Amino acid sequence: MKSRLFLHPDFIPSITGEIMVELEWGSPGQLWLRYNADILPAELEIPGSKDQKRADGLWQTTCFELFLREPGETRYYEFNFSPSRQWAAYAFEDLREGMSKLDIPKTPHINCDLSATHFALKVTLTLPAVLADAPLEAALSAVIADRTGGKSYWALVHPPGKPDFHHPDCFALELAPPSAP
Repeated sequence: MKSRLFLHPDFIPSITGEIMVELEWGSPGQLWLRYNADILPAELEIPGSKDQKRADGLWQTTCFELFLREPGETRYYEFNFSPSRQWAAYAFEDLREGMSKLDIPKTPHINCDLSATHFALKVTLTLPAVLADAPLEAALSAVIADRTGGKSYWALVHPPGKPDFHHPDCFALELAPPSAP
C-alpha cells in the first residue's frame, strides 16, 4: 500500500518535493516500509552511519516515524527510524502520557538508498506480539532537516496547530491483519 505524506502548512520545504511511503506485511508480525523523498540528498542533513541500535531523540534531525494503535484504543506505539540506522520504540498509555520503552522481538533492519534526486529509507520491522495479528490504525510521518538548519514536518494528516504526530487524527491509515483476506 502506498501513501503520500503532506507538509505541515506552517513550514516551507526548502529541499523536499514529495514524500511517499510504501507499507506492506511481510512474514507474520513483520512490516516492511519504504519512505521515499524527492529530495537533493546533498542538501539533506543525514546523521552519520552508526551502529544499528536503540537511541532516543532521533526526531531532532532527519527521522522517519510510524505510530500504531488498535482501533478504539488510547494506547499506542511509536517507532522512529534514522538514516544513521539507529531506531527507537515506545509505548504510550494515552496521548503523550505513560511513555515507556517498548521491547520488540528483533532489531529493525534499516537501509538507505539515494541518488542525485531522491532519498529512501527502508525498514523491516518485527512487531511485538500484541500488534502482530491485530487490525491496526497507523500514522506515518517524517522530520526532514536540511544542512542550513531548516526543518519540515510531514504526515498523512496534520491536526490544527503546531506539528503533532501523536495526535489521534494522525492515525489515518487502516491496516488489516496480515492473515485477513
